[in-house]
Amino acid sequence: VQLQASGGGLVQPGGSLRLSCAASGRPIGSYLMGWFRQAPGKEREFVAAIALSSSGTKKYADSVKGRSTISRDDAKNTLYLQMNSLEPEDTAVYYCASEPRRSVFYSLSDKVNDYRYWGQGTKVTVSS
Repeated sequence: VQLQASGGGLVQPGGSLRLSCAASGRPIGSYLMGWFRQAPGKEREFVAAIALSSSGTKKYADSVKGRSTISRDDAKNTLYLQMNSLEPEDTAVYYCASEPRRSVFYSLSDKVNDYRYWGQGTKVTVSS
């Protein structure tokens, strides 16, 4: 599976961005999908994960809960992250990730090591 993240850019505090992650190579409908981010000088951290599109199978980091929405369109083989009320602390490179193991599909893992495939990242800068 190849993942291509896009949608990053420069946005003012309070603004919004929608990140996309296009998958190719295999259908991702049965894959756990997630977003992570890495700020300069910091470790990569969990942002959100999604199993099924129903609301009961999503998970968010406390830092983005209530401001971000993860979604997926399996017909388009694409993952999304809608981010609102962006703060300077959201500045980072955002990575999409996927994991095919059925055993972790519903785990909504927030661990980097649980994801096998990674996109190249898209940079988000929140600044006035």
